[in-house]
Amino acid sequence: MKEHDHYRLLLVDDDVDLLRLLSIRLNAAGYQVTVAQSGEQALALLPVVRPHLLLTDMRMEGMDGMALFEAVRKNYSALPVIIMTAHGSIPDAVEATRRGVYGFLAKPLQKEELLAEIRRALSLCGGAGAPEADREGPEHWRREIITQSPRMLDLLSRAKLAAESGSAVLIRGESGTGKEMLARAIHWASVRCSGPFVGINCGAIPDTLLESELFGHSKGAFTGAVKDYPGLFRSAHGGTLFLDEIGDMPLNLQVKLLRVLQERRMRPVGVVAPVDIDVRIISATHRQLEEEISEGNFREDLYYRLNVVALELPCLAERREDIPLLAQHFLQELMARSGKRLSGFSPEAMEVLVNAAWPGNVRQLCNVVEQAVALSTSPIIPAELISSAIKESRDQIPPFSEARREFEQQYLVRLMQLTKGNVSYAARIAGRNRTEFYKLLGRHHIVPGLFKE
Repeated sequence: MKEHDHYRLLLVDDDVDLLRLLSIRLNAAGYQVTVAQSGEQALALLPVVRPHLLLTDMRMEGMDGMALFEAVRKNYSALPVIIMTAHGSIPDAVEATRRGVYGFLAKPLQKEELLAEIRRALSLCGGAGAPEADREGPEHWRREIITQSPRMLDLLSRAKLAAESGSAVLIRGESGTGKEMLARAIHWASVRCSGPFVGINCGAIPDTLLESELFGHSKGAFTGAVKDYPGLFRSAHGGTLFLDEIGDMPLNLQVKLLRVLQERRMRPVGVVAPVDIDVRIISATHRQLEEEISEGNFREDLYYRLNVVALELPCLAERREDIPLLAQHFLQELMARSGKRLSGFSPEAMEVLVNAAWPGNVRQLCNVVEQAVALSTSPIIPAELISSAIKESRDQIPPFSEARREFEQQYLVRLMQLTKGNVSYAARIAGRNRTEFYKLLGRHHIVPGLFKE
């Protein structure tokens, strides 16, 4: 197999002889080439060929190169377009680049220059083609996961097999790599896809609340338990429960979780009779659980119960070919949300994105693109803006709503610990009346009785 065999190119020109010459050159270089003799024919071929790159003449009868580009951009916004012209000028090139055309080549074409420009476009634009079409039909289960990385595609093949098996799955990976997305994909590929998918981050909830969140409680079980709370196990009945950062779960809860998984039944706090549960468990961690086991922080028997199938998500630096695809995907999402219209990234900006370190992985990339979109004052996002956003994203400030929720929860837990669950005393310290304070506790599923000695 030749180096470029997996790349599909669509060539558009009303000069039949030039089309034949270019086809010979590009086939010899290892590309799969399809030709069209007009812009209209090219548009008809796009959904069939799904090319990774479009190379078109500027001056053609009927639809010219720029009109073809504008039509392509509406449905295949990530597809890189290179325009050829025998009548090129600097103003034409500047205008084409400003509107989002990737490259601009003057005829007569020099073979090495042509091949170099195509290689650069495919490496920086990720060979994006028409990714929307690739995620329809049988691949719909992994619709959230944007990738063309061989390593990721192999991982997804194994995830599909794991999904169909119904076994417990443990997903490993650094923070920001997309562990919850992979868990949802496994759920959608399983026989439980019509059931609920319920997720919880075990490291984001205080230990005193985690048991109630998972297993629930009955009305009147504690002071302040004014209504039944089913807990996440019962909420996920018939579906999938995703336990993120399972390595942060305290040991006493690990024992209870193991018992629930073994018996397939649980007893919510305040309930006498056990409750049957039917839940598929997917867990995830960024920790090395083998080391946690040796240090006595994680139960070995629970580890084997959760780690029936192990999947490891690569960090973004190990799947750099996905960076252009992901960046374009985030750009389209942000434009749809904000109403702001941008043509895309400059080649230099894309080069910065592809070569960055990305310690925060896909989540950091999304934040960088969001900042660049918000601050861009030109249709093409420049490299300087991307570099600045990457530097600032290392000290990312969380959204106000997230920071407020985290502060409220930690503040209320500290108050409950200090007052040993005395709501009247805690409300006085907080400067709130009891009714308002109970509402605050309820919003965070904090049951005062859990804090009583």
